[in-house]
Amino acid sequence: MGFNKLTEAFYKSTPWPDPETVVGPLVNDPVFLIFYTELYYRHLYALTAPKVEQHFKSYENYCKLFNHILSNNDPVDIVLPVHWAWDIIDEFIYQFNTFTLFRSKTVSRGKNSADINLMKENPDIWSAYSVLNVLYSLTSKSDIVDKLKKAKQVENSKPVVAGNIYETLGYFSLIGLLRVHTLLGDFSLALKSVDVIELKKTAFFNRVPAAHYTVYYYVGFSYLMLRRYADAINSFSHILLFISRTKNINRSPQFNAVSKKSDQMFALLTICVALTPTRIDATVNTGLREKYGEQLFKIQKGSSKDALQVIEELFIFAAPKFISPSVPDFAHPAANGNPFSFHLQLFLTSVASVVNSPSLKNYLRLYASLDIEKLKKFLEVDTDEEIWSILVNYNVQSLQFAWLDGNQVLTNTSDVHTVLDGELVLITEKKPSRKFGEWFIRSTVKNFQLQDTLRRV
Repeated sequence: MGFNKLTEAFYKSTPWPDPETVVGPLVNDPVFLIFYTELYYRHLYALTAPKVEQHFKSYENYCKLFNHILSNNDPVDIVLPVHWAWDIIDEFIYQFNTFTLFRSKTVSRGKNSADINLMKENPDIWSAYSVLNVLYSLTSKSDIVDKLKKAKQVENSKPVVAGNIYETLGYFSLIGLLRVHTLLGDFSLALKSVDVIELKKTAFFNRVPAAHYTVYYYVGFSYLMLRRYADAINSFSHILLFISRTKNINRSPQFNAVSKKSDQMFALLTICVALTPTRIDATVNTGLREKYGEQLFKIQKGSSKDALQVIEELFIFAAPKFISPSVPDFAHPAANGNPFSFHLQLFLTSVASVVNSPSLKNYLRLYASLDIEKLKKFLEVDTDEEIWSILVNYNVQSLQFAWLDGNQVLTNTSDVHTVLDGELVLITEKKPSRKFGEWFIRSTVKNFQLQDTLRRV
């Protein structure tokens, strides 16, 4: 019987036996006690809000665990299931994020002086530096980056991660770095962390559903914050299509958590599609319209004020909980900024000039050439300077870095191109060829389902 089943049977609403007072005296195996303690605090974090002392003890246990793995000259004789190795890295980052948010809230409220003094005396516990140091040390110890680079150069190469604890933890630490750098607001470095990992069906992270959605969620979100909306759409569409196709097959507890996360990814996809209208998979498009069709309509057809308000609501719901890389100012709590509010305002500022693009494009599609005065009336703009600014901004926003044949190139993501010629706007539209294959497949499936229904009747 596994840990999750034992928890469900005996410790659903209470913590597991304390590792120091109950289990420790009974077990004469330091390594076993370290792993048991990791499971104990993982369950405690899921069960309740830990006290500051429990945050500290969990951190100290992670230090023991990683020191045991990293400090030995000879490889440690430990075999971990792939899912457990992922859970260790995932929980380590989750607890770091949880403690950082807890510390910020406690300092800003200023009510619990004992907790504040304790955290002030221990600024290195759960610091961003220590967490990043662990993740980079694991990748360095495993040499996983060089191994993945070499594997890229060889067709049909053998799997790089073959079950070795160092390779497994090192590989998942790359995904951990993607997540931590995103939480800290360094989106370029976040993407660079997983540059050596190929996002394809045979990738090692596909073995763990939670790792699978984590990769695509944070990669997609980083693309979104870097205004690479086309790449963000591809990332979110891929994982949402995967979840849609496997939701009736995979019923594990981990996959249930992935399904809940899909709502957030649909919200982010709604923002991307509204800012860069494009054709997406029919299944994903149906799910998006069911969940956020009204919000998408408001962004594309509503006023700029309404559109920004909807984007703000979707962002607040779907974005990760940003944290500060530095220790808060305990002496002047009011001087501490709010990382989430900062990134929210930064994002809204970057998209404020884009919200008019969808309505502009709808007018441009109707003409091969359009007089400036007529376009000013359509967009309810008064001066020539304003309409020129809108058109130039539209062309600039259409240029985005995107992946094309394995290379990142600056490409025009819009299918409607404009050129100013005096008082005329010259318009060319690139119409993609329609793909009927998916339509025939869906219609065939519906036909078989209808025939089965008729036979039963």
